Amino acid sequence: MPRSILSLRTVLILALMIPLAACGEDENASATEEPVIRGLKTILVQDEERSTVRKYPSVLQPASLSALSFEISGKLAEVELEVGQPVKKGDVLARIDPTILTLKVESAEAALRQAQSSDQIASEDNQRKATLLAKGVITRVAADQARNEAERARAELTQARKTLATTREDLTKAVLRAPFDGIVNTVSVDSFANVSAGNTVATIYSASSFEVSFSVSYDVINLLTVGKDAVIRLADDPTVVLDAHVSELGSRADAASSFPVVVTLDSASPDLKAGMAVEVTLNFAIEGGTGFALPLTVLSLEGKIKQPTGKNGPREAFVYVFDPETSTVKQRAVMIAGIRENALIVVDGLSKGERVAAAGVSFLRDGQAVKLLPDAAQD
Repeated sequence: MPRSILSLRTVLILALMIPLAACGEDENASATEEPVIRGLKTILVQDEERSTVRKYPSVLQPASLSALSFEISGKLAEVELEVGQPVKKGDVLARIDPTILTLKVESAEAALRQAQSSDQIASEDNQRKATLLAKGVITRVAADQARNEAERARAELTQARKTLATTREDLTKAVLRAPFDGIVNTVSVDSFANVSAGNTVATIYSASSFEVSFSVSYDVINLLTVGKDAVIRLADDPTVVLDAHVSELGSRADAASSFPVVVTLDSASPDLKAGMAVEVTLNFAIEGGTGFALPLTVLSLEGKIKQPTGKNGPREAFVYVFDPETSTVKQRAVMIAGIRENALIVVDGLSKGERVAAAGVSFLRDGQAVKLLPDAAQD
């Protein structure tokens, strides 16, 4: 075999052996590498709370909403009322065309004058015939007829007076006035339309008193009492915080284990409008007296929060606690009494000064080696 061919074959074999040798070195190096220790962000158990909160979305409603209607029927005049219009007590909201009512008053006045004249004539005739009867000039039958006629005329006079009073009163009822200072909520009629007595023309509400209604579960309704303090925040502007109190509690559920609650504002602001979205916050004392506030991120995803053993008892959940002696994390069961300002309130299972994993909890396992991040180590 020629020497040149042998040299080429040798070169090719050596070229193939070099990568294999490198792979063997990489495998040996990987086998001797140390496992990566995860950095751990923790929170120090130290902030204590004495109460938990529950929040309920709702809508601001007027505490006093009145539906206004005419007491008589008739044809409306021009209606200039608008939704959202502020009104004062006594302001005219709508009118019924007074033409027909005025004619009825004039007709009743004429009927009264006629009845008065008839009453006077009948009364004088009765007195004259009573005198003649005493003198024996006329019979008792004629005298009785005169007396009956006088009584009939007096009854007609009484009726004419009542009719006139009624028509005059109806004329005053042709004007619909605001019963109190408020805001027009709805307008249900059009100008020049015919309306019937009792049909709603408009609704108004008082701008000085608002309330919100919502439903709570069975365990919460048992913790509430009328007069309990509450806080209301505007959804569009959470910086607006308003004091309120529980004003009504439903004793009967309006849905499955859902009981109605009404909270009334202690004072109103000029910026408040009916229909605004709000959030109601209620505070409840912690059964054990105090608890530790921890962020929601400490919860382990390996276990769900269990239901309480009692009606209002705390719930069980799991967190990872850092062990400084072994630099590992240990999964631990804790008892959660509720939430306050987006923080869990842990009432059992933790001690002050311990550290709890506060990030990346879903990637941790019981007994895993970790190292505290610099910012946490300096706390």
